Amino acid sequence: MFIKDIALYNFRNYEEAFVEFSSGINIMGGMNGQGKTNLLEAVAFLSTGKAFRTRKDADVIMFDRDEASIRATTCSDGTCDLIEARLYAKEKRKQIFINGVRQKNAALLPGKLGTVLFCPEDLYLARDGSSIRRSFLDRAIEQLRPRYGGALREYNRLLEHKTRILRDWKEKPSLLDMLDDFSLRMVHYGAVIVSYRAAYVEKLNPVAARIHGEISGGTEELELKYRTVSNIDNPNLTAEELRPLLEEHYFMRKQSEIDSRSCLSGPHKDDLEIKLSGRAIKDFGSQGQVRTAVLSMKLAERDMYKNDTGTCPVMLLDDVLSELDAVRQNYILNRIEDGQVIITCCTDPEDIRSVRGKMFRISQGCVYERRDEDVSASWTG
Repeated sequence: MFIKDIALYNFRNYEEAFVEFSSGINIMGGMNGQGKTNLLEAVAFLSTGKAFRTRKDADVIMFDRDEASIRATTCSDGTCDLIEARLYAKEKRKQIFINGVRQKNAALLPGKLGTVLFCPEDLYLARDGSSIRRSFLDRAIEQLRPRYGGALREYNRLLEHKTRILRDWKEKPSLLDMLDDFSLRMVHYGAVIVSYRAAYVEKLNPVAARIHGEISGGTEELELKYRTVSNIDNPNLTAEELRPLLEEHYFMRKQSEIDSRSCLSGPHKDDLEIKLSGRAIKDFGSQGQVRTAVLSMKLAERDMYKNDTGTCPVMLLDDVLSELDAVRQNYILNRIEDGQVIITCCTDPEDIRSVRGKMFRISQGCVYERRDEDVSASWTG
């Protein structure tokens, strides 16, 4: 699986741009703030139907423009498809097209273009709040299980409504009459979300542990465990089995939700626990340990996609090689050589001195292909 080319129109700082990629390694160089990450975001958008740096689609439209588009040719198993996303600022909506046919939603995109993104923010995945770890799981699972994406969208929609009810009930007490209805509908979709997340983590854990052992020399054992609401000790149950437990937890916390005027029960509070040799990495892990654990998780995500679909997803590395030491750089580059990779980096050639691939220079929203083969000369020219 690879992306053959991409055309951008009014996307972020790209007024118009067209890039033809290699099916192997692609290196995007340039100073900070020129559009390197924006280009990766456009590629990732076509695999998930959403931007990874914002929750609002309109944010990716160039300032003072009414619409934007991303169009790309993707290839897998000898078949190529044309994917297009059109975004409209005033209507706050988007349209997805595959081979000219408008899609009801983004559910089919991962089958046409799967991506695994590794960006600097991911290096904080082990230490920051639980929301970043939930996002890691959500993005990975959505690309493999369309039903999960649908359940997640509906759950988040209901969560927004319930949040407004709890926020405003003192001014309009009658709103509480709807609280149970919204909460029980959230329980229905929440059970689906928990079952998928728990199943994914159960499979991810041994893969990530094996990779971590290879990088660290087997000196420490990485363990991943999914944690949901307090009355569910074992989340590895079916959605049907989880539903009454989530309902029970809601009614246990109902009065607390009303008093605090916030949603306290449900998978929007869940977490992915990361341990090294039995100790929570967020509390005891060194900087190097955290980086190795996160690197292991991202490479495991790639392996999971490949094992599930039979094809390698596109690996997007956003300026992370410079954050890793030489051992970790070499490990990640050697492990991903069998698929397409798009790497962004600053202008310093030392950041990617061991990499050979198709090279581009990005400046002020313009992409220039570099045709010389010498890496050092390319970045200094």
